[in-house]
Amino acid sequence: MINNRLLSVVLLMALFLSACTIIETNEPCNITEPATEAKFTEQESTSTAETDYKETYDISLMTLEEKVAQMILVSCHENVDINEAIQKGVGGLCLYASSFEGKNKYEVIDMTSDYQYLSKIPLLISTDEEGGSVNRVSINENLRDVPFWAPADLFEYGGWELIKSDTEEKADLLLSLGVNVNLAPVCDVPLSEDNYIYDRTFQMDANNTGAYVTLVVSTMKEKGIGSTLKHFPGYGGSVDTHENIAYDERDYSAFENGDFIPFQCGISCGADSVLVSHNIVTCMDSEMPASLSKPVHDILRNDLGFKGVIITDDLVMDAITQFTDGESAAVYAVLAGNDMLCCEDYNEAIDSIVEAVNTGEINESQIDESVNRILKWKSDLNIL
Repeated sequence: MINNRLLSVVLLMALFLSACTIIETNEPCNITEPATEAKFTEQESTSTAETDYKETYDISLMTLEEKVAQMILVSCHENVDINEAIQKGVGGLCLYASSFEGKNKYEVIDMTSDYQYLSKIPLLISTDEEGGSVNRVSINENLRDVPFWAPADLFEYGGWELIKSDTEEKADLLLSLGVNVNLAPVCDVPLSEDNYIYDRTFQMDANNTGAYVTLVVSTMKEKGIGSTLKHFPGYGGSVDTHENIAYDERDYSAFENGDFIPFQCGISCGADSVLVSHNIVTCMDSEMPASLSKPVHDILRNDLGFKGVIITDDLVMDAITQFTDGESAAVYAVLAGNDMLCCEDYNEAIDSIVEAVNTGEINESQIDESVNRILKWKSDLNIL
């Protein structure tokens, strides 16, 4: 199957030379002139958007609690009181299948509209609609006749054209429902078909995965829906961190020449956010999970040059609860450099971060930087 896809790449890549050129030297995503021009235009427009949001939402007038609440992306499991979380002032919601289950389109629109109405600052309303084994919306037949296909299956059946049209349809559907962020695309490059992450990936090498990420992120930006590159720094062959602490003991060169490439492609195309995994990547930090590791975040900021919003993977996952011995990881996550924390216990997270700022453990200027990134993202998505 992989050989067939590689052949298809050769035949179909010409359709997308304007998006990204993949070369054999492992240099990530050399963007051609049309894409560079588009990026320049985007930078000009967002500078105006930044001025607009700062005039509307002056963070110097916000309390510390209000600012910290903006850093919370509530993991909306069934036991979470979403309305209470919104009234607390959280910055966003991560909706799972239970939020959409049994609802028709108009009921979902009512739900998301009510959430926005309750919120003092418009919300990032997100979900995981990756296609294949991870769909939250399209598994509801009231919202789509069939679930979205996995990226690898799309490519095998219809090449780049089907990847693009599928991305467009996802964006249109989610936006029509009031969902403004899709926590996708998956940038991971598996090491074998036996890897936990394999079914969720493009199932090809780093360069071709980079081409996939380039096309998806570019299309999402055209549609005006937020994108999230995940799971940095790359799952590789790691086990499922929903259930276990995962150790990745590969050399750093494996990431430079492989896993980082799809993320670099997405960043070059203007991806809005990056979600960091809970893997312990020993060549970067042998003690802390990536989501709680400052060295990992420094690589993302300084070496890969990412300027947008960094989000933790769900802090309720067992890889973190085991690691922290059941205590809150919120302060660790902020100190590491995350802008948004995906977590279920928003009250505890807000309280612990506020306390850490008041005691001097966290500098309030770091909170301000994160909130500015979050508000800029909301402004770029035209939801403020």
